[in-house]
Amino acid sequence: MDSLTQIVLGASVAEAVLGKKVGNKAMLYGAIAGTIPDLDVLAKLFTDTITAIEFHRGFTHSIFFSVVFAPIFGWCISKIERKSGVGWKGWSLLIFSALITHPILDGFTTWGTQFFWPFEYRVAFKNIFVIDPLYTLPFLMFLILTMFQKRTSPKRRKYNRLGLIISSTYLVITLILKGITYEKFTDALQKQNIAYKQLQTKPAPLNTILWTANVETENSYLIGDYSFFDTNPIAFHSFPKNHQLVGDWIEKRNLQRLIKISEGWYIISEKDGDLYFNDLRFGLLKNNPKNPEFIFSYKLTEIEGVISAEETKRGRVDAQKLLGDLWGRIKGN
Repeated sequence: MDSLTQIVLGASVAEAVLGKKVGNKAMLYGAIAGTIPDLDVLAKLFTDTITAIEFHRGFTHSIFFSVVFAPIFGWCISKIERKSGVGWKGWSLLIFSALITHPILDGFTTWGTQFFWPFEYRVAFKNIFVIDPLYTLPFLMFLILTMFQKRTSPKRRKYNRLGLIISSTYLVITLILKGITYEKFTDALQKQNIAYKQLQTKPAPLNTILWTANVETENSYLIGDYSFFDTNPIAFHSFPKNHQLVGDWIEKRNLQRLIKISEGWYIISEKDGDLYFNDLRFGLLKNNPKNPEFIFSYKLTEIEGVISAEETKRGRVDAQKLLGDLWGRIKGN
């Protein structure tokens, strides 16, 4: 999830652990701890694109990281907050709560987390987008209300508890919505006599009203979307895999790493003589079967026999277009 959401979650769970004893300091340290796992994005400053992608939501988003580093950070805070009356065990529990809930929440997104690192299995339920105002804003509102209550006030615990309950309830609702839309997509595929190998569903950006399906067939991928306001049948658009375009590169280690990262959901495209690796899991920026643009696209180059990947940058114009198309589609087909 986005940084603001993780700050709110970290602050709230920390408040639940030590708020009654140390007041807003619990929120402060919880907010800081809630952002620590995402420091893995700094890897892109020191390594290549593919390695940075592999590292993202890996080690720092694991149970192992939370268990090992919570006592360390807890001990450090206990030395800073000597007058708080809370020992290193209490601070360690606070930090652990903020660290562990971060990857748990991220596990519900499309990217997911390597929660059980060093095992490579990635937990990804794909039922909430990385930025979802309906999850974050009510949660933030209750956290702010909590901040302005006295440390021992029953209202303080009530507001914080409500924030946790409402946000968690919304998360459960998104799982139910995912199940409903999955049935809608499978039913549409059956009615249209479409044979397929795999089906993945996920919410469109910023909401859980509009959902997208990626469908794998023999030589192509189908992409369809469904809004709860739709009145017409689901339409699927076909995009050729074009895996043959990479030729002998398919044996190259770095390309195999990209394929593994995408879990096999990828399309190869060619533009101006260059090849692009498109991660299908995160959807389209422009839904045009003749000239599609994917949100996550990487330009492939070979230097001295080694494949490298350069991520295609997206600007404000791309975001504005995506939001405009998204709003129009949410309202129904």
